Amino acid sequence: MKFLNSSPLLLPTIVLLSCRAIAFSPRYRGQSPQSIRQHSKITSSIALRVSNDLVDSSGSEISSSNGPGVSHNSSSRKIARIHKFARLPVWPVWQGVFLFFASKLFGQQVAAQWEDSIGGRVCPNFFSPTETSPFVLMVHHRHAFMNWDPIRYIQQTFFPEGFPAHPHRGFITVTYCLKGGMIHRDSLGIKQIYGAEERHGGRHVQWLTAGAGIQHEEMWDVREPDAKDKGSFLWTSSQELYQIWLNLPAAYKMSAPGADMLEAYAVKENSSAIPTGSTPIITSMDESTITTIVCGEYNGVKASVECPTDASIIRVQLKKKERNSPTVWTHNLPPSHKTAILYIRKGSIDVDGERIGPHHTVYLTASGAQLTITKPHDDGNDEADVLLLSGAPLNEPIASQGSMVMNTDTEIREAYMDFQKGFMGVPWSEKLTDDEWRKHVARFPSRY
Repeated sequence: MKFLNSSPLLLPTIVLLSCRAIAFSPRYRGQSPQSIRQHSKITSSIALRVSNDLVDSSGSEISSSNGPGVSHNSSSRKIARIHKFARLPVWPVWQGVFLFFASKLFGQQVAAQWEDSIGGRVCPNFFSPTETSPFVLMVHHRHAFMNWDPIRYIQQTFFPEGFPAHPHRGFITVTYCLKGGMIHRDSLGIKQIYGAEERHGGRHVQWLTAGAGIQHEEMWDVREPDAKDKGSFLWTSSQELYQIWLNLPAAYKMSAPGADMLEAYAVKENSSAIPTGSTPIITSMDESTITTIVCGEYNGVKASVECPTDASIIRVQLKKKERNSPTVWTHNLPPSHKTAILYIRKGSIDVDGERIGPHHTVYLTASGAQLTITKPHDDGNDEADVLLLSGAPLNEPIASQGSMVMNTDTEIREAYMDFQKGFMGVPWSEKLTDDEWRKHVARFPSRY
C-alpha cells in the first residue's frame, strides 16, 4: 500500500475531470480539439494512477476461490473476479481523508459504515468497455455539505459544488439519487430538479440520452438540510448517488438528445400497467427484499423507460429477518445478458459461496441463468444494498475519450470538433441565473 504523495486538495479536480469527463467550462472555448483530447488523456491517466495507489493491495483484485468442497448449481451465475476500486476524498475532502486513515486503523468495514453516515468520498468504477459492454463507467458518490464547515466556503471559490456545463456524445448517463438531489440545466433549455428527498416528489432518476450531443450542468441540490437537521442552526445536506454510463449501439449514437425524469412507483399486487416515466419498486411479501428496476425487467415486471441498449439496472435491498435465517433474492438473467456486474453499496452478501463486503465490485461469468444473492443473518448488518448491472454486449468497436463514447477514433475527433464549433451549444457558467442561462441557450442554440 502506498500513501498518496500529492496534496488531497488536488483530488477533487482529478475526480471532476476523470469521473464526469472534463468539466468543459467556458474557459476551454477556443482551444483546439487536440489540446482538449490531450488534457483528457492526462487527467484520466492521473486518476488511474491515483486509484492504483489508494486501493489496498490485499483487496484490489480477488479471484473466485471456491474449493472442491463447495457445490453449485451449474445453471447459476458464478463469480469471475472481485475488484475494489479506490475511494477518493472529496466533498468534503477532510472527511474523506479521515475515512482513508480510519480504514487503515479500524478496517474497511468500519470505514464503510462511517462513510455511509458522514460522506466525503467518491468511487469511480473504471470499467473495461470490451469486457463490460454495454457499461462504460459507474461512479458511486457519497458527500456531505455542512453550513458550519469553513473549508467548504474556501473551496467554493475555486471548485464548484457540482459539475459545470460539459458535453457528451454517443451514450446514456443514468443518475440515480439515493440521498439529496441534483439541479440540472442543459443546452436544450431544459431545467430539472430531482433526487431522493420528499421535496423531489419521487423523481429520483435522470435518464439523459446524449445521442448526437448535449451539454449539461449538474449541481448538488444543497438548498435544504437533511430532515433530521431541519430547524437546527447547524446542519448537513447529505448527498449520494450512482452515475452509470450506458453505451448506445452505433445506429443510435447520433440520435436526438434528451433528458427524462423517472419517478419511483410502488408495484401493488393488482398493478396492471407500469406508468410511463417510472421505476417500478417491488417489495417481497415478507418485506425482506425491495427491488427497484431502473431499466430492464425483474420477475415479470418491466421498467417503462425505452432503451435501445439491451440492459438492466436494478437495485436490491435485503433486510435482516427477525428469525434466524438468511435473506435470499433470486433473479433469472436474460440469456442475452452475458455481462453482469454487482456493486455492494452497504452490508455484506454471499454469492456463489463467497462472502463479499461493502464497496466491492463483482464481475460474474457470462454463462448461467439464475443469480442468487444472500444476505447472511449473522454478519452484524441490518441491511445489504446491491446494484446489479447486466446487459447484452454490443459487439461493436468502441472508442472513448473524455466525455465522448463512439465507435472509432475518427468519430471521437469529429465529436470534439463539433463541440468546438458550437454544434452542441456553448458552455455557460454555473453562476448564471436561470434567466441568464435561458438567454445564453437561446443565443447559442444546440444544433441537435
